[in-house]
Amino acid sequence: MRILYLHQYFVTRAGIGGTRSYEFSRYLVKQGHQVTMVTASGKSGTNVSRSASSQDIDGIDVVEVPAGYSDYFRGTTLGRFARILAFFKFALASSVTVLRLPKPDVVFATSTPLTIGIPALLASKYHRVPLVFEVRDLWPEAPIQMGVLRSSFMIWCARWLERTIYANSAHVVALSPGMREGIIATGVSPTCVSMIPNASDLDVFSPAVDGAACRDRLGLNGHFICSYFGAMGEANDLTQVVEAADLLDKRGVNDVRFVLHGAGKRRPELEAFCRDRKLTNVVFSDPVPDKHVIASLAAASDVCMTIYKNVSILYTCSPNKLFDTFAAGRPAIVNSPGWLRELVEEHEAGLYVHPDDPAHLAERILFLRDHPETTQAYGRNARLLAEQHFDRNILAAQLLAIFEGTISSRSNSES
Repeated sequence: MRILYLHQYFVTRAGIGGTRSYEFSRYLVKQGHQVTMVTASGKSGTNVSRSASSQDIDGIDVVEVPAGYSDYFRGTTLGRFARILAFFKFALASSVTVLRLPKPDVVFATSTPLTIGIPALLASKYHRVPLVFEVRDLWPEAPIQMGVLRSSFMIWCARWLERTIYANSAHVVALSPGMREGIIATGVSPTCVSMIPNASDLDVFSPAVDGAACRDRLGLNGHFICSYFGAMGEANDLTQVVEAADLLDKRGVNDVRFVLHGAGKRRPELEAFCRDRKLTNVVFSDPVPDKHVIASLAAASDVCMTIYKNVSILYTCSPNKLFDTFAAGRPAIVNSPGWLRELVEEHEAGLYVHPDDPAHLAERILFLRDHPETTQAYGRNARLLAEQHFDRNILAAQLLAIFEGTISSRSNSES
């Protein structure tokens, strides 16, 4: 099978960001299939007529388009108009690219941004092959609720594009139950929508990883460590975390440390908050292009946090950091009602805290600190949850089955 895979933010384990596309592509290659990945080069090119470059990465034919950006963290630092412009530059350049590539058997495109659907639709129509579209976030509803997309005309255009993509997709993949419900609400038949969540990286993240070196490097020995690793943009509002740190500092709690690892638009504001209050219990750590560094941080932590802004659309998210927390065998703290809360509570793999409530977060952290046996039990349950429900190979096999079923249905309808 020849698979044309489109993802603007493709990254390997040697990069910074989610590696779902890389890991799924590796699985597909190991099963004997050909995968061509179209992604942004990371350079600020704008000449859409310039040829894309190609390289082999672990058997994946990676075609880098000279437009847009591939660094998701960089995108969180850009203004809304700069981001939208970059999205359309990549969509235009990749549209030119897909016309020059050999005919695939199936086109698979993964959002965000939603504009990835433009070259995907073009490739599907031009090559006359089925399109499978993956929804990682419900766009445009997410930027609308976040206040990023405000123009009535732009909202109409975005909703039109969303429905056009769904209507022309043979199958749609959602990363959470809430996303699946959102897609079906637009009129897509439930039989055409499957839920394949993000996977736990059981190879890199493990309870067996030694976090001692990370604790030494960050000066965290002897402390109860609560870590966050990921983007620090508008969606991942860590105000609740630094305010909880402030509350604990004022109460004289000196054996708890918060490690915030990552980058994004909100990081300078968070750092300023901690400087103004002279907080020594918050440690900022810079992102490093090596996923093993994140694994060592998780291993060094007593608990890992998955934090979102209190916006209802974000309750549908399927965050990599949570599933890697499970793989690391660490309790998870989540502040999103819905699916994420259900996961940690039903499987006793962590705790839920009320969003926008730093006092509740501080209270839950102290509970975990003061009940080490419970904390360790949550960690064991988390690893078991990762192994039983979020094994990457199982989930990638589900995606492959969708491809095979879609191609088969297309062939039967044409015969």
